[in-house]
Amino acid sequence: MAPTIAEKEVTLVRKIPIADPKSVFVGDVIVLKDPEKPNNFLVRRLTAVEGYEMASTDEKEEPFVLEKDQCWVEADNEKLKAKEANDSRKFGPVQMTDIVGRVIYSLRNAVDHGRVENSDFSMQKDSPVLEVELDVEEMAKNQKD
Repeated sequence: MAPTIAEKEVTLVRKIPIADPKSVFVGDVIVLKDPEKPNNFLVRRLTAVEGYEMASTDEKEEPFVLEKDQCWVEADNEKLKAKEANDSRKFGPVQMTDIVGRVIYSLRNAVDHGRVENSDFSMQKDSPVLEVELDVEEMAKNQKD
């Protein structure tokens, strides 16, 4: 997910008990179960939800519409080729139920930290959570441990 989220970065994730198109939105940076390794998690950006028509730049591939409870996720690193990105371009649509949370804050180090750029709606919903839950000093301390 670099440059949005670096490999060893500390993040604050807002857990989403039941993910659906009313709780996560296109543009959100989410945490989801890895479809290929269910014990692992991935951080990816949600780029499409049910009802979106997906078309490939490869003319051999037919367009398709995401079905109910499906979504499409992609890595933010535009330098990665589709096969290297380990996202929906490689493994296809994922189930909304595989989403476990939304990344709302990121800490690289004591001076490089801030809110993660999500959809406008999510940024508004997450502001009160950050006001109550965010403890940058504690996050930085945990990063050193």
